[in-house]
Amino acid sequence: MSNHSAQIVQKLWNYCDVLRDDGLSYGDYIEQLTFLLFLKMAHEQTQAPWNRPSPVPSAFAWPSLMSKEGDALENHYRRLLETLGKSKGTLGLVFRKAQNKIQDPAKLRRLIVDLLDREQWSSLDADVKGDAYEGLLEKTASQSGAGQYFTPRALIRAIVDVVQPKPGETIIDPAVGTGGFLLAAHDYIANNNKLDKDQKKHLKLEALRGWEIADTPARLCTMNLLLHGVGGDETPIVVVDDAIRSDPGKRWKIALSNPPFGRKSSVTVINEEGEQEKEALTVVRDDFWASTSNKQLNFVQHIKTLLEVNGRAAVVVPDNVLFEGGAGETIRRKLLHECDVHTLLRLPTGIFYAQGVKANVLFFEKKPGREKPWTEKLWVYDLRTNKHFTLKTNPLKRADLDEFVACYQPENRHQRKATWSEKKSPEGRWRSYSYEELLQRDKVSLDIFWLKDESLEDSANLPAPDVIAGEIVDDLRAALEQFEAIQTDLSRIGGTGGHSRPGGGV
Repeated sequence: MSNHSAQIVQKLWNYCDVLRDDGLSYGDYIEQLTFLLFLKMAHEQTQAPWNRPSPVPSAFAWPSLMSKEGDALENHYRRLLETLGKSKGTLGLVFRKAQNKIQDPAKLRRLIVDLLDREQWSSLDADVKGDAYEGLLEKTASQSGAGQYFTPRALIRAIVDVVQPKPGETIIDPAVGTGGFLLAAHDYIANNNKLDKDQKKHLKLEALRGWEIADTPARLCTMNLLLHGVGGDETPIVVVDDAIRSDPGKRWKIALSNPPFGRKSSVTVINEEGEQEKEALTVVRDDFWASTSNKQLNFVQHIKTLLEVNGRAAVVVPDNVLFEGGAGETIRRKLLHECDVHTLLRLPTGIFYAQGVKANVLFFEKKPGREKPWTEKLWVYDLRTNKHFTLKTNPLKRADLDEFVACYQPENRHQRKATWSEKKSPEGRWRSYSYEELLQRDKVSLDIFWLKDESLEDSANLPAPDVIAGEIVDDLRAALEQFEAIQTDLSRIGGTGGHSRPGGGV
């Protein structure tokens, strides 16, 4: 992050502490910031040198906020949010079901006049304002329950570096969160290619699409994309809907996603007679290999559907997707047969804002139908065993994934070489398993590990005390924050619900 971005983040974040005294949560603050930032930039775009028409009706444009204070400002702002939320296109998506959470009109005016109006946001480089907003999202994720929507950016960058999206390719994230994967794919294409005018337009408006079930992350994602120069007024990049409810019919070249973790077998609904009854959440679709209430298994099947033939996917999955029996075994067998499941990255613990998550990244390509299985060899990289990361004291960095990226051989996967051998290199983290070996494993389990776990074998090789202390502090802090988030949710009436993620699409 540049110095200018860091200064903007700090200035906006300092004011969050002022509003926290009035009971505003971190998530509420960044949401209000998003509404106001959108209005400010829409107004800026009507001025020189842009001179573009604004999607915001003049009665609710930025000057209408600047001209009011006190109760008049609060009433106008509330009416503005309600009206704009009924609009179409990107405007309607950003303001969908928007509510004013800032109770003190004086503090609302200070946010408008002293903080947001003093910066010319449209003139800032996309990297500066985009980095500033990403910085706020990350701070919010680290300080609150919003971490469920935030995937570690170092991990996202490494995934995109090996998938290597190209100009003209389409990219989908069916659990988009705050848009981390889509932005990383956008930046990779923009920074590694000399794009012509048509390619730039395609990348800005057509290449990227995301689905998100909850309104709040959908609007944060939309704003994040807009600040990075992605998207337009007419067609939103993000669709607010339950992605796995149905096949959208369209196909994409690349799918990148960190789908929701967790399982719900039923939900309580009120029937026509006004009585409570349980409704199963098992997803049944003709294009799925198996019906299950396991959301992660459903997302794996959904992503397979979304891909074009020879399309490629990278999806974050919890360990249970790799070893669960029943529908899990059926789906793994079908996936290995109908797709080329070529790479598995075992992720370390301590890298997600949701604590204790054991996750992996599964890389595969969708293939045309044939009798012979498409998977010949699965390569596994173990970044978990004997690795110790924490969010605060030892966060995952992009450099920690350099060896994986090098081993992956993105330019030519058929030239891969193992770093592990039983006699010469027993500590190597990269090795392969044939299709036949995978089928012989109990329930075709892909939960594969071979390195000796030093913490189990030898207490003398425990992590350094500061690392252990950091992990304990992170766990306690996360538990407290989750408790506070639950208390906040219970104290509210209504509100939107979302998927729980280890880190979220991002």
